[in-house]
Amino acid sequence: MALTKLCFLLAVVATFAAVQTAQAGDPDILSDFVVPLNMSNGKIDGNFFTYTGMRVLVGSPYPSEFKVLKASKAEFPALDGQSVSYAVLQYPSGSVNPPHTHPRAAELLFVIDGSLEVGFVDTTNKLYTQTLKLGDMFIFPKGLVHFQYNADKDNHAMAVSAFGSASAGTVSVPLSVFTTNIDDTILAKAFKTDVATIQKLKAGLAPKH
Repeated sequence: MALTKLCFLLAVVATFAAVQTAQAGDPDILSDFVVPLNMSNGKIDGNFFTYTGMRVLVGSPYPSEFKVLKASKAEFPALDGQSVSYAVLQYPSGSVNPPHTHPRAAELLFVIDGSLEVGFVDTTNKLYTQTLKLGDMFIFPKGLVHFQYNADKDNHAMAVSAFGSASAGTVSVPLSVFTTNIDDTILAKAFKTDVATIQKLKAGLAPKH
């Protein structure tokens, strides 16, 4: 990724933080920040509040498949209690971020390279879609099924997402339905198809060795 695009990404981080904190869903804390159990206040310095995991993006080629780099509480412990986290999403041409949900936060997505087809489904099963261009933002409401797709066959795309939780969580619809040992008969009845079709879907989602 070009260095100028990384600078563009970083320039909007502060804005995202302000917006997402205003809509935070995590419990309030009664201290300035949360100190991990294996650390003491005296040992904390600026390094604790710094995350360098996104440096791998600088000068790196796009991956061959859709890829997410997260900066959540798991990767960046200083986020605990701060009600914010981020992810950088890379979409090679023709790739998709499959339908999924974030049970603990809304997602504010910002396109920093290329274009994306995005959408979400509300609780009345109404589908909302949009074509996003460079510089566009889109909000995915908390807990609703949504997706992103790079329909451009010739160009890659990239986006950064902000979440109003230090640990938004991700539930993949295809994986949670077809790779968690739900009985084939139950799935066949639910999807009004036959067991053979369900087994083909499961085979297609099985991990590749």
